[in-house]
Amino acid sequence: MIEIGKMRRGEADALGHVMWDAIHNTAGGYTVAERHAWCAAPNGGPAWAARLAAQTIWVARRGDAPCAFVTLADQGYVEFTYVQSNAQGLGLFRRLMDALEVEACANGARHLWTHASLMAQPAFAAIGFHVIHHETVARGDQMLKRAQMKKVLP
Repeated sequence: MIEIGKMRRGEADALGHVMWDAIHNTAGGYTVAERHAWCAAPNGGPAWAARLAAQTIWVARRGDAPCAFVTLADQGYVEFTYVQSNAQGLGLFRRLMDALEVEACANGARHLWTHASLMAQPAFAAIGFHVIHHETVARGDQMLKRAQMKKVLP
């Protein structure tokens, strides 16, 4: 059984591994070089933990092991949404985003927005986000395509 809850103390490095796995084992539409530029190694350490600590984070766990997570930063920005390769297709993205949206609405947010990868765009569209514009961003010597997307909340 997979449970959804808030991030626990000490989970930051494990979430860095979830992110790395999702990018390197399921990031459709990107070359190996682009995936390496995006995330060469799993994020971890104090700087990563501090970056996550500044956000509200929901985590999907199999037992005690994180297998997916989403984050909500200031102004309704959904910064990270990653589902480990062996946990995709289980509805975790939708479950995590439902939890995020409930809290965002309760806190008075009027909209959510994100920068969605090529692979994430259909998942965001399926839950009501729409593309504001497409863009290309530099990561090292690579240019990565993504879209800014937004969802108006009820």
